[in-house]
Amino acid sequence: MGQMYIRRIVQRTLAFLAAAALVACGDGAGPGRPPRSYLMGFSAIPPRFDSTTAYVITAIDNWVPHADAAIMHVSPPWAAMLGGYSPAQAVDTVEVPLANYYRAKHLAIVFTVDATDGLNRAAEAPELVTLGRSITDTAVQRLYREWVYAVATKIQPEYLGLGAETNLIKALAPDSVYQALKTMANAVAAQINAAGVPTKLFVSVQVETAWGRLGGGTTYVGVAQDLTDFPFVEAIGLSSYPYLGGFAQPENVPLDYYSRIAQDAAKPVLVVEGGWSSVSFDTLVSSPAEQSRYIARQAQLLDSARAKGVFQLTFYDLDSPAAPPLFAHLGLADSVFNPKPALAVWDDVFHRSYVP
Repeated sequence: MGQMYIRRIVQRTLAFLAAAALVACGDGAGPGRPPRSYLMGFSAIPPRFDSTTAYVITAIDNWVPHADAAIMHVSPPWAAMLGGYSPAQAVDTVEVPLANYYRAKHLAIVFTVDATDGLNRAAEAPELVTLGRSITDTAVQRLYREWVYAVATKIQPEYLGLGAETNLIKALAPDSVYQALKTMANAVAAQINAAGVPTKLFVSVQVETAWGRLGGGTTYVGVAQDLTDFPFVEAIGLSSYPYLGGFAQPENVPLDYYSRIAQDAAKPVLVVEGGWSSVSFDTLVSSPAEQSRYIARQAQLLDSARAKGVFQLTFYDLDSPAAPPLFAHLGLADSVFNPKPALAVWDDVFHRSYVP
């Protein structure tokens, strides 16, 4: 969820980023408290898209004191590349300035490549659908590989995800799309590894799907197929929205919700997207207090799994008609920058010392 938002944001802020000043982040101090093993952070998504560059930059800077890392969850610029734009030039123009801005703030970077539709895993990326193209096309696969390789070599994120929610894509999308994702992800992974790029490769899985909950079931499925299909992974990214998986209360989420996947995979895990709504919608019943309890429960899940990172794509609630209602109120601040109660709980965890 959220890759199209980030691209719109970054395209509006390039000029400012080139001259942006250094801003210090939180120091993560916390003597006498158990350390955390995980980086913590957010993405560049602001509350609104029809905003000025200064507003967007203020939105980013506002969450920096609450983070020691940033996540870039990005869809390849399919239309631009199919129109003749060089993949390497696209990365130089859009992704590199934002990465440099984050690094100037001393933030570690995690990068997830989202090659299909982040809001509908049964479908391909909207840009490709509009153009009548598909990742099953070998020409499109080549563009993916060139763009991802440019991301790896030019940005060198601490972690680089080559596919998002792969188990959900396998469950919902046509098999030809899943097979294409396998082919191109494995191909570019081999290229990145051959070049000795110092980044840890992963794919993300949807946790509720791994636990068999999205279809209303309760049988743990695991991620063995993902490990077989993407054997290059050095870590497993987790995408988790437990309120969509049938958990009415945060405390109902089992303590091994993340750690069982880590143990089964024998790989480190990091949460690369997720959250808990602070408002009720349709059959969902929630509140700011319930969201706060989720952040506290999530810290327990992260500690149990010895996780390497936790990221929310949205620091703010989304004030946009394009925002899906189920994901519009995941922010730790509202759409006018006011902190919600959950931010204090997040900060309490963040201020523990970071020991990887």
